[in-house]
Amino acid sequence: MGIREFPGGTPRGKGIATGMRRSPDVSPRRLSDISPQLRQLKYLVVDEAIKEDLKWSRSVEDLSGGPAGLTSIEERILRITGYYGYQPWAASYKREERPRDGPGPTEAPAGAEAGRANRGSCRCSGPRLRKLSWGLAVVLCVCASWAGSTQLAKLTFRTFDAPFTLTWFATTWNCLFFPLYYAGHFCKAADRQSVKQRYRECCRFFGDNGLTLKVFFTKAAPFGVLWTLTNYLYLHAIKKINTTDVSVLFCCNKAFVFLLSWIVLRDRFMGVRIVAAILAIAGIVMMTYADGFHSHSVIGIALVVGSASMSALYKVLFKLLLGSAKFGEAALFLSILGVFNVLFITCIPVILYFTKVEYWSSFDDIPWGNLCGFSVLLLTFNIVLNFGIAVTYPTLMSFGIVLSVPVNAVVDHYTSKIVFNGVRVIAIIIIGLGFLLLLLPEEWDVWLVKLLTRLKVRKKEEAAEGSGDLGSGPWNKSRRARPSLAH
Repeated sequence: MGIREFPGGTPRGKGIATGMRRSPDVSPRRLSDISPQLRQLKYLVVDEAIKEDLKWSRSVEDLSGGPAGLTSIEERILRITGYYGYQPWAASYKREERPRDGPGPTEAPAGAEAGRANRGSCRCSGPRLRKLSWGLAVVLCVCASWAGSTQLAKLTFRTFDAPFTLTWFATTWNCLFFPLYYAGHFCKAADRQSVKQRYRECCRFFGDNGLTLKVFFTKAAPFGVLWTLTNYLYLHAIKKINTTDVSVLFCCNKAFVFLLSWIVLRDRFMGVRIVAAILAIAGIVMMTYADGFHSHSVIGIALVVGSASMSALYKVLFKLLLGSAKFGEAALFLSILGVFNVLFITCIPVILYFTKVEYWSSFDDIPWGNLCGFSVLLLTFNIVLNFGIAVTYPTLMSFGIVLSVPVNAVVDHYTSKIVFNGVRVIAIIIIGLGFLLLLLPEEWDVWLVKLLTRLKVRKKEEAAEGSGDLGSGPWNKSRRARPSLAH
């Protein structure tokens, strides 16, 4: 609780006798309706955890400070209720008349509490700094793995033109998620469980009956299809357009997630996110216009937008049907997607091979190094994106996806014939700005108002201290020391 009853207080009658002071010329009707509640204020104390918020809000003052705090509350109630005859200057004058011989019994503990609070803030800065350091490492890892996998896929298609086969091969590596998770659990957990026990515990994510055949086809298979479509459309788009356009257009999936969540999940409406969605759509149109609406680029942009839409649908349906998952449950779910890919998607690359839609002359011509490198980078990207929240903030991880855009732009500038005209640059900036706006938390406006209020209060305090120092300067001292000429 934020406010609790103080156990060792003085008797109530005595506290009110010394705590409440009647200011002059106050109407007899002043607090007759709420006097019992005011008598309890003497025995209340505010926790240190929320005292700073109360102080900055300037709505209440320290209630553990004795009569001054009670009188401040009395003044504010009278000012709000508008009782006649209230004179705030009289009450403040009475407070200033109190003797200031030295720190009283209520002020010395306040200094000690302030010291403890400062030490606590110093102690809290260590974990925050550690979390930010991990966040920087996660951002770099997300950026490197996502940009590296995109560039390696582009390089692979020069000798191996089979985007669906590459999608199937990389998705098969999802089977390693749960074994890698259990290896980490076995090394770090205090109460180690066997593989069977851990598997059964994670299967509770699908319901009381665990992972049954019905659950597999109703809750896992649709997500396997969406996963395959997302990766296939993304890789197929890399064949059509440059990697810079592909990476920046895929950032629009954040806007699609917000729109689907607002429609399907009835999430909170936020005007700034609507603006971000509009910016994303405008960026898509400008990116299409940048190449002059050629059929080749239009098809590539449509494929990327389709991939971003499938990714957004995957995330929204996961939240709608399955909710939130723990680390072990997420690892098991992703491994199940890999198993689904092996069992039910393997036939499609075979069909594409014999129909010569995706054909290669011999298996020796397959660039296995590029395929394995792409799969490892994509697996690393998904591991960091799904489990990086354990060591840092989720917002920092999303920055890695945005930072991959300039990395791909630099690589494309030296390895391809991309032309960064004004329209393309403006489209990249607009989509990136929309993505950053979508990273704002829901209470961003409240935090902004608090920040502006703190800055305004600090500015007023500095101005007051400056005027106080000016008033106690040598000029005023000489004026006070000047002798009077009147006798």
